[in-house]
Amino acid sequence: MGEGDTKPASVGGLQKGNYVVIDGIACKVTDTQTSRPGKHGHAKVRLTAVGLLDDKKRVIVMPGHDSIPTPIVEKKNAQVLSINGATANIMDSETYETFDMEIPEELRSECVEGCTVVYWVMMGSRVMKQVKTA
Repeated sequence: MGEGDTKPASVGGLQKGNYVVIDGIACKVTDTQTSRPGKHGHAKVRLTAVGLLDDKKRVIVMPGHDSIPTPIVEKKNAQVLSINGATANIMDSETYETFDMEIPEELRSECVEGCTVVYWVMMGSRVMKQVKTA
């Protein structure tokens, strides 16, 4: 899988919690509303999503039968080597590559040196998602 991999998904089939790509940014769907079609029209879907990296809210409206790119997400494990403020230096459990990653607000109390974390890789970005073991 190359960097920035996406696959198309039907807008009408998306639900809250799904991931989509809007303006080249991976976003998490926070709300979907489908409007009833007119006599000859198509149902329109209003999609509200929040950027995973910038937390910006994005709203798009498009026909329900249209497709939208969705990011291909790889889930990986890593060990936390050290913590400096809100940044953890972690080592991938398979490749042994080490890199820095921001610790999300909700994981800061659990994330400690030596713990195992799950991180997601999508569209060239890495996001820490959960702390497995402390």
